[in-house]
Amino acid sequence: MTEQTLPSGFPVYVAGSTDATRAVVVIQEAFGVNDHIRSVVDRFADEGYFAVAPELFHRDGSPEVDYDDFPEAMKYMANLTKEGITNDLTATTDFLATGGYQAADIAVVGYCMGGTVSFYAATLGTFGAAASFYGGGIENGRFGFPPLLELAKDLRCPWIGLYGDLDQGIPVEQVEALRSVTLKSKVRTEIVRYANGAHGFHCDGRPAAYNEAAAVDAHQCTLDFFDAELSDK
Repeated sequence: MTEQTLPSGFPVYVAGSTDATRAVVVIQEAFGVNDHIRSVVDRFADEGYFAVAPELFHRDGSPEVDYDDFPEAMKYMANLTKEGITNDLTATTDFLATGGYQAADIAVVGYCMGGTVSFYAATLGTFGAAASFYGGGIENGRFGFPPLLELAKDLRCPWIGLYGDLDQGIPVEQVEALRSVTLKSKVRTEIVRYANGAHGFHCDGRPAAYNEAAAVDAHQCTLDFFDAELSDK
């Protein structure tokens, strides 16, 4: 586990061995690549992945924002653009390519705002599977992306979405609308809902939101989905 700076000057957090047969890109929440996201990267590494988290706030110095300071997080989120995110995803997969990883053996998983980014990443053709934990922007696009309901037709790899019914920012009706459109795509898609899950239910760094049962199940669903869809390099 280490912080690395790519030749382009782009910082990433990395864990695991390049001898691993599969890689996963972990996309941060709105609060930066913090202790929680680093722990998620480490967990995937422990489960046999070469795991990397790109620091999407690097243009602002890679800040880590307290979970109770959402206005500060919004400030950095507002600086994200489709072009910048695309460049960062490309830099990350280019980095993985130097270790011999191809699209078919790279997964991407994102949390909170990262869930939106991972859905977009699934349209690029550079990943073999994708997972979104409570990714918003379903009806109204974010970061210059179209709404997920429109992006769904462009999915190029299997995708799984993990959502909580108690998420006040992502109504169940939107989740079900996303299920309907993603089921029409040419790739396998799946949505799992948790009746007792609020926004951030996977994050044990946010005690008020964390739901252990949902978090454990959703993580295992993600592992199972990746296991079924990824190849081995």
